[in-house]
Formats: sequence, C-alpha cells, structure tokens
Amino acid sequence: MKSEDKVLRVAVAAADELGLDGPVSAHFGRCPAYVVAEVRGEEVTGNEVVANPHFANHAPGQVPRFLADLRADVVLAGGMGPRAVHILQNHGIEVATGATGTIRDAIHSWIRGTRGITPCAGDHPDSCGHGHGHGHEGGKS
Repeated sequence: MKSEDKVLRVAVAAADELGLDGPVSAHFGRCPAYVVAEVRGEEVTGNEVVANPHFANHAPGQVPRFLADLRADVVLAGGMGPRAVHILQNHGIEVATGATGTIRDAIHSWIRGTRGITPCAGDHPDSCGHGHGHGHEGGKS
C-alpha cells in the first residue's frame, strides 16, 4: 500500500552498477549490486547503487538480511528462491519477482502494477520468475 507522503525504499537486483539505467539481474542473490531507490507515490525521488558484499561468497540467507539492514521496504528481482522470499517477508519486506528490463522500468512497472511484476506468496517449491505458472493478480499486494 502506497501513500503520496510515505517514502518507500525499493531495492532491485542489478546486473551491473549503472544505477537506474542498468539491467535487472535475473539472479537475486548472485548479482553484483542492488539499486536502492526512494519512491514517493509514483515518483522515484532518489537512488543509490550498493555493492553486493556477498556476490563472491554467496550463501543462502545472507542477502535477505543485508537488504533488511539497508531498510528495504520492497525487493524486486528477476527470480528468487522460496527461502529468500520467506526470509525477506519475515523481515516485513514485500517481494515481487519477474522484473525485467532496466531498473527504472522495473520500478515503474511495480509502481503501476504492470503485468510481469508478480507478488510472491513464497508458498511453492520452485524459484519465482521462471515460468512455473505464477498468475498475475494486478501487481503489488
């Protein structure tokens, strides 16, 4: 749920360090960086590129805790395993998968609830974003 007054921190798995114009990474935990954007209403009001300190030594559970420490309210990624979804949700972070294109496009798709960005319930054994039958229910939860 968004409010025009509330600023949400949206972290997006990035394939490089180009910021908003760089591509979304298909690999949530194995991406070199995250773009953390501040979103107020339907506008991106600021952003920063944060290197993934676990990129070289990825171990399950580390990245969700790292993003929680960055105070992310929402995480967007191309795909994500169910354990990461569960850990993020336990930290009160909204998760949406199926993001593609540039970071900027993925954030705007999430804001508009556009087809392709799918909220994840985390209740299935497969990784999200890989064509296993997720329906789209109009965007965000």
